[in-house]
Amino acid sequence: MLHKFHGGVHPPEHKAESNSLPIGAAPLPRRLVVPLRQHIGAPARPVVEVGDRVLKGQMIGAADGFVSAAVHAPTSGIVSAVDLHAVPHPSGLPDLCITIDADGEERWIERQPLDYLAADRDAVRARLRDFGVVGLGGAVFPTSIKLDPGALRIGTLVLNGAECEPWITSDDRLMRERAAEIVEGVKIMAHLVQPERVLIGIEDNKPEAVTAMRAACSGTNFEVVAVPAQYPGGGEKQLIQVLTGKEVPSGGRPANIGVLCANAGTAYTVHRAVNHGEPVISRIVTVTGNVEKPQNFEVLIGTPLSEMVQLAGGAKAGTSHYIVGGPMMGFDLNNLAVPVAKAVNCVIAASPALFPPKPAAVPCIRCGQCAEVCPASLQPMELFWFSQSRNFDKARAYNLFDCIECGCCSYVCPSHIPLVSYYRFAKSEIAAQEREKKAAEQAKARFEFKQLREEREKAEKAARFAEKAAAAKAAAGEGDDPAAAAKKAAIQAAVERAKAKKAEAAAQAGQCDVTPIAAVETPAESLSPCPLPPTGEGDLESLRDGSLNTTEPP
Repeated sequence: MLHKFHGGVHPPEHKAESNSLPIGAAPLPRRLVVPLRQHIGAPARPVVEVGDRVLKGQMIGAADGFVSAAVHAPTSGIVSAVDLHAVPHPSGLPDLCITIDADGEERWIERQPLDYLAADRDAVRARLRDFGVVGLGGAVFPTSIKLDPGALRIGTLVLNGAECEPWITSDDRLMRERAAEIVEGVKIMAHLVQPERVLIGIEDNKPEAVTAMRAACSGTNFEVVAVPAQYPGGGEKQLIQVLTGKEVPSGGRPANIGVLCANAGTAYTVHRAVNHGEPVISRIVTVTGNVEKPQNFEVLIGTPLSEMVQLAGGAKAGTSHYIVGGPMMGFDLNNLAVPVAKAVNCVIAASPALFPPKPAAVPCIRCGQCAEVCPASLQPMELFWFSQSRNFDKARAYNLFDCIECGCCSYVCPSHIPLVSYYRFAKSEIAAQEREKKAAEQAKARFEFKQLREEREKAEKAARFAEKAAAAKAAAGEGDDPAAAAKKAAIQAAVERAKAKKAEAAAQAGQCDVTPIAAVETPAESLSPCPLPPTGEGDLESLRDGSLNTTEPP
């Protein structure tokens, strides 16, 4: 029994333009630029340097942190740069990338399959992490973490083959042509999480994919379900609700309700990594829109988008810009020099005929249409006002982070307000505030720790001095031997008398009338020395030979 989710829209699909041709093989580019940040979490840490020779599939960036994944060389060649380069991102900012000049030899690393049934489950997850397997449905979350629910019990594993966004057909063609390999990947994932059932959801506008997947699932207990085509029915939470009737709670994850969801393309890469020892170095990308020959291509990670457009026959006249991803959740791109990353599933050549420019935004009229179509059951108009006025606490209280940025609200807004852009702005500002708050807390903790350390060191130093003083006192025997104390007092008294005698002698010497020799012309032999008093050497000698009478002072 299927269920429904709140809201949703039915934009023109534009699937037929690119799903009629089989997946094409892209030629090897002369140069590949591999971003080190191709997943949610910490970017990979480069493990190669300029001038290094690498093999196809060799790790060039290691996972750095718990939420991270490795990246690999898409071909054999020489590392020519490790620096900032333009990447496909809405911000347009560059990121750290590794550039490889291909040698054309396509020499692989040694590929070794892993017997996942005999191996420890943690070892399988470690392979997925080290082989760069991430979610290819858009979120690019490291799969090794998703497939480790910990103490949470997973009752249902959902494979997402809905592919609901217009124009994109990469998963459709993948399921048609490589269904058996996708199912093998699902078996590996099921082995890791041990679900009670496996559901494969595919929108009913992909009948060929549904047929192919059902044929591949014969002999298993996997169930292929055709779901109604409605945007954003391919969203993780929405597909789970349609298939199971369970709703992911606000701020929660599917695992909290005993469900795990993965993309069809992700399952395929899991199979290649485990059963063939191949890391993620390529993916299927749809090239469509205002191009001569829309089609899906399997391209190496790092391939420039400009070369992909040329694979589709080049852009037609009138192309105004390009869209990475779908028209609902993608972003505009004017620079085709950026490389393909794991998150890139579609490139659309846009023209005014296909994507008419939107009219200028006008004030909100509170019509409520955005709330009617919101699949997360939010109040988009309220979130818009809070975001616009920078009232981020209120936006957060209205569950801003439950927004999946599907674009349904912007699609139906009669005022043509770019609502999603405001939500993204608010999310980024809140994230920045959280980072600043965390940094301030860390600085405070460091300062307090420094104070504690200094106080501890001061106390330890005082304790050491006290210990040394006590040890010296014990060695001298103070307070323990009266005879030794008396002898020490007598010695000190003799020293004081010697100092007094020397001071007296110095005073008498100062009373002598001594005129500098250079001031008078008197023969040196006529000068009589000034008599000096005894210096008390006898007393000191008596101290040295121990003849001093300690009972009666001399």
